[in-house]
Amino acid sequence: MLEHLRGLREDADKSQKEMAEWLHVHQTTYSGYELGTCNIPVASLIKLARLFGTSTDYLLGRSAERNGMMLSAE
Repeated sequence: MLEHLRGLREDADKSQKEMAEWLHVHQTTYSGYELGTCNIPVASLIKLARLFGTSTDYLLGRSAERNGMMLSAE
């Protein structure tokens, strides 16, 4: 489940339908992303992280910080 996706969407005053159209998926698919009943493609996950200005780790619930640090390969 994308732990923080619903809150970010609501903070942006977007509906599930609007987000689904933006990602080119059905509204029921997008709802599944929020509920954790559908797996989200990596490309869509990255697109959402960029839209909301956060990390994919935050969306996945792996980081408590919305603007979490990115790990480097070093």
